[in-house]
Amino acid sequence: MRIDINLATHPYEDVQVFWVRWGSVLAGLSVLLLALVFLIAHGWEQARSAQERIAYGEQRIAKLDNEKTTAEAVLNRPENRATRDRSQFLNALFERKAFSWTQVFEDLERIMPPRVHVVSIHPDMSADNQLQIKLIVAGDSPGRVLELVRKMEGSQHFRQTEIHVQTSMQSQKASGDTVSFDISALYVPQSLSQTPQQVQTTAPGGPR
Repeated sequence: MRIDINLATHPYEDVQVFWVRWGSVLAGLSVLLLALVFLIAHGWEQARSAQERIAYGEQRIAKLDNEKTTAEAVLNRPENRATRDRSQFLNALFERKAFSWTQVFEDLERIMPPRVHVVSIHPDMSADNQLQIKLIVAGDSPGRVLELVRKMEGSQHFRQTEIHVQTSMQSQKASGDTVSFDISALYVPQSLSQTPQQVQTTAPGGPR
């Protein structure tokens, strides 16, 4: 039996070429899908690990907070108040020993603008037991004193510089002062403000 095929109405198609082309596309899409699945699984694993670390850190913080609360409660008992007060006194004493009059005056001298001088200065402890200095400075213009405050804020030895009181006064013939400022700042001694590399560089004998 003979079958006649009209190629005008039934064009010839190479099935093998068709499947090769679409097979390549499907293979590429499969590889891309597998890559996306791998990335999603890897990201999920990292997120789960990060969540576990965060949960562990929060547990540690909560445990330390509970221990701190318990310790404070023990120290606040009437029979332990003497020990607590003595401990606070010793801590404050150790902090004060870190204060050097010579060093703080050298640090201030390096940043002191012209025609501004220190009237009084004394160390103190801040509410969070950090070394603090309170000073009164005077000068012939507010701008020069404000320049000192800006330089203190930019210094590595002074933190949280604040102006508490500004007082105008009659010009002093001897010094020419017309204004004074009450200033407070946390003081960081040189030994604490230097990095280990800086300490080695400035040690006797110079860099090694």
